Amino acid sequence: MNAPVADDWREALHESLKASGIDLVAYVPDAGHQRLIELAEADPAVAAVALTSEEEGIGLAAGAWLGGRRAVVLMQSSGVGNCVNAIASLSRACSLPLLLLVTMRGEWGEGNPWQVPMGQAVAPVLEALGVVVLRADAAADVLPVVEAAARMSFAGGPPVAVLIGQRVIGAKVFAR
Repeated sequence: MNAPVADDWREALHESLKASGIDLVAYVPDAGHQRLIELAEADPAVAAVALTSEEEGIGLAAGAWLGGRRAVVLMQSSGVGNCVNAIASLSRACSLPLLLLVTMRGEWGEGNPWQVPMGQAVAPVLEALGVVVLRADAAADVLPVVEAAARMSFAGGPPVAVLIGQRVIGAKVFAR
C-alpha cells in the first residue's frame, strides 16, 4: 500500500512536458515530484527553478509566458493555499496560461492528519478560482491527463491543475 510506484511515468512525463514546449520547471521540493525534479535539473534543455514559496511559481510561469516560454509549476497539495491570490489576481485576471502539477496529500492512506483538511479542499478551492481541475489516480493516467492539460492551458484556455493522487505517488506513513 505504501510502496512508491515505478518511476517510468515520471521519465515519460519529463519528455512529454518538453514535447509540449515546456522548458521551465518551477518547484517547491516535494517527495512526490522528486524524480521529475531530478530529471529537470539534469536536463540542459530545461531551466529548473527551486522556489521558496508556491506563490513565486505563479509569477514565474506568467513571466515565462510573457517572455515567449512555457512553464510548469510543481507543488504538493498543502502548497495550493499559498498561491490562491496569485492565481486569482495574475493568471485568471490576466488570462495567462498556467499549468500546475499537484501531488496530493490528505487522501488515500494518509498517515498525517494535518494534511487532510487542505488535501480535501484543493479541488474546490482551485475550481472556485476558475482553474480547470483534472485528476490522475493511476500511473497510466498521468501522461495523457497532463498532455491534455498542457494543450488546454497553452492553447489560450484557463489555468489547469492536474492533481496526482496518493495512489500514484504512494502514501506516507509516520510511526508513532
